[in-house]
Amino acid sequence: MAVIQKYGKNCSPDLVCHKENHLPDKIGAPGFHKKWPEHNSCWSRPVARVWTVVLLLGTCLLYCARVAMPICAVSMAEQFSWSKRESGMVLGSFFWGYCFTQVFGGYVSDRVGGEKVLLLSAAAWGSMTAFTPILAHFCSQPILSMTLARFLMGLLQGVHYPSLASLCSQKVVESERGFLMSTVGSGSYLGTLVIGGAGSLMLDLYGWESVFYVSGLLSVLWAYCMWKYLLKGEGPIITLESLGSGPQSKLSKRHWLRLLKQPAVCAVIVTHLCTASTFFTLLSWLPTFFKDTFPDAKGWVFNVIPWMVAIPSSLFSGCLSDHLISQGYDTASVRKLMQFFSMGVSSVFTLLLCGNPTFTWAVVFVSATMGLTTFSHSGVSVNVQDLAPSCAGALFGVMNTCGAFSGVLMVYFSGYLIEATGSWATVFALITTVNLLGLCTFLAFAEARRVDIDTSKVRHHNIHI
Repeated sequence: MAVIQKYGKNCSPDLVCHKENHLPDKIGAPGFHKKWPEHNSCWSRPVARVWTVVLLLGTCLLYCARVAMPICAVSMAEQFSWSKRESGMVLGSFFWGYCFTQVFGGYVSDRVGGEKVLLLSAAAWGSMTAFTPILAHFCSQPILSMTLARFLMGLLQGVHYPSLASLCSQKVVESERGFLMSTVGSGSYLGTLVIGGAGSLMLDLYGWESVFYVSGLLSVLWAYCMWKYLLKGEGPIITLESLGSGPQSKLSKRHWLRLLKQPAVCAVIVTHLCTASTFFTLLSWLPTFFKDTFPDAKGWVFNVIPWMVAIPSSLFSGCLSDHLISQGYDTASVRKLMQFFSMGVSSVFTLLLCGNPTFTWAVVFVSATMGLTTFSHSGVSVNVQDLAPSCAGALFGVMNTCGAFSGVLMVYFSGYLIEATGSWATVFALITTVNLLGLCTFLAFAEARRVDIDTSKVRHHNIHI
């Protein structure tokens, strides 16, 4: 039995796909889409590598378009005479829209294929980004048009990560998911760096409008190239029949109730909620921390170095997790190890920020924290695909929705703590506490066996992890 548990996964990709494709045919689990095998042919390794590069570029452009408004907010506020409150309303409207389409985007991706949803959404939010300056100049109330534009941007971009999770669970074998998700996840840091550097240069030379035009048109071009060369010009047709209707809705409810009763599913939701909350808090408050604590420090140092560390760290975590799994190590143990680095070891460096370090050591501690946080791409973010590949997109949407809402609340609460106590140590202690709560939950209850099917009805033997 020990030999089976360690080496049972070392089969060829074709064999893995064959097993995963034929499980649903035997069980008739509630809410299962009967056309599952149609969408579940795994990519070969060369094809997977091409898609990895394409999705990395797409995520990079996603963040270029997302961060364009924060970069241009000061210039736009001066031109349109916005107050701080009005600027905050424009910037914050994105996150409210971002929360609403997570589950829907994942559900549609599980039914029709994540690549179709990614293509349609990228064409839509890319066009919205390119038309933003036009809406600002030709609307009599720019504050209203920009608030609405950012809300719609959030709605359109909210489907991106659930679609990625769904696509990865359907097309990538288990031993290669960590590398793909960690590589694609590093696109967010790369996009932040690119738009921070190139966007600031365009802002100074050509005005804030150029930032939106370039990032938007490049995103539309990416969507066109994906449609032309990867999807071979096939239109992303989504019909009501493909989404499912009628009696399947009741079955789907029963299926979800059974799924959410699984301790492992609850564990990934709670852990992702904690991970997202702490990441949003660090992302929002670290620049203010450096400005308050080291007012004479150069901003580019603490705004660039942590992200430069995060990119190779994310790639390394993906390679490490896939290597360990390919060597026969237990998948659940590998996911827990990655999450231990992401939430446990990173918390050590977060606590070191409470001891009044010098500027150099503060940058080192923050860089280590942000770099280790990226290990979650190979931990909880991939674990949802291990547990429920048939509905990984929708389940990831639930996780991301909870994480976004809790992240907004924790950012506000951190600001309250800073004002009430006058100490940054309380914020770092809060981040550590939330991290340890999520880590303990994941270590105690996380698994890597499939829970989206009723294994008692499967006639052939399963290899449990």
